[in-house]
Amino acid sequence: MASRRPDSFDGLGYRGRDDPLYGASYPVRSAGGPAEQQHHHWVSTPPDIPGSRNLHHGERTPQHDDPLGERGGPAGAAGWDAPQPGVPPAEQLNRFAGFGIGLVSLFTENVLAHPCIVFRRQCQVNYHARCYHLTPFSAVAVMYSITKAQGLKALWKGMGSTFIVHGITLGAEGVISEFTPLPRELPHSWSWKQLAGHLLLKGLTAVVALPFYCASLIETVQSEIVRDESASGLLDCVREGLTRLLGVGAPHSHRLLPLGALLLPVALHAILRYAVAASVQRAALWFHQRGGKQRANPSNPLDAYFPELAAAWAGSLVADVLLFPLETALHRLGLQGTRTIIDATDGVVAGGNVGSPLVLPVNTQYDGFRDCLNAIRRKEGAAGFYRGFGALTTQYALHGALLAAARTLLRLLLLEGGAS
Repeated sequence: MASRRPDSFDGLGYRGRDDPLYGASYPVRSAGGPAEQQHHHWVSTPPDIPGSRNLHHGERTPQHDDPLGERGGPAGAAGWDAPQPGVPPAEQLNRFAGFGIGLVSLFTENVLAHPCIVFRRQCQVNYHARCYHLTPFSAVAVMYSITKAQGLKALWKGMGSTFIVHGITLGAEGVISEFTPLPRELPHSWSWKQLAGHLLLKGLTAVVALPFYCASLIETVQSEIVRDESASGLLDCVREGLTRLLGVGAPHSHRLLPLGALLLPVALHAILRYAVAASVQRAALWFHQRGGKQRANPSNPLDAYFPELAAAWAGSLVADVLLFPLETALHRLGLQGTRTIIDATDGVVAGGNVGSPLVLPVNTQYDGFRDCLNAIRRKEGAAGFYRGFGALTTQYALHGALLAAARTLLRLLLLEGGAS
């Protein structure tokens, strides 16, 4: 059988017949002739491919007998400098810095700020409290007194259920966008139809997560004094959400509102919060890019990560401040008729009454969303919509302070690395 190897293939490369070196060192072997013993090497070193091993034009791959690290030798000419131990590459440092910054922001937003969220919700549903806690000073004082009386877990309750609600929200959004034409992300050049579909997706996602959000709300505001630790579990949020959705299980009070009465307000709150937060975030990034004196360096973690984190922080802050009255009404409606007992939020601030109760029941009788808004404005005034606003300012002040501290620490690390 004749060989399929071309006659001009010598093992090192394919040379044409017009090459003067063709046939000079390697005799042509015919298919039927005797095979001569050949002592030459087939492949000794790989060919120099342009662009491989960072070679420049005219340079060759250093051989195994070339001295490494000698100036002026083949290794030095080819740029084979010995790597410096202990100095990480810039790309690896940037990735580590970005991961650390994102982890700090995520940890602060979902873990460290949870006590502020718990106390804010308790203030929102405590309609007969004398102190509204509009400033962070009174809020921090009562949070400290509650923690001192009941322990650290008094303000960390329900944190697992909040993560479950976040997971259900993300899963529902992915499933709905997969089986419907509603876009999960907006393209760079979007149309009004795509924007309407995207906002509709946010509203539908909030509606799907509504029963589980109500169950998580009960876990976060219920007092630790009346909580049964032996009967509580991590998946109670899912069980209670399905119970309320299907209308089975232990009967609640007749004042419990059906979920259908909360669908439209919850969807409206989710759409407005997302729209306000996204708009403020885009505006903050636009002003940052326009007001920058010099062009941002993508390789610098300070320019690559912090503007986006700061813009997201500002967007969430503005959205929560503007929609705080709507959130207060939704929390009261979601908790009505569930026979929940909460901590007394007056504490030692409201007159220092020693005989004040430690816990209070939630006994509201609203007929719907509009009746709740009218009752709050009529009985509590405009400030009643902002009960617990001091806890919100404490939450975002803590988040912003930790982001600023992380930015300062990263800048010091980068300056130290540049100096060395």
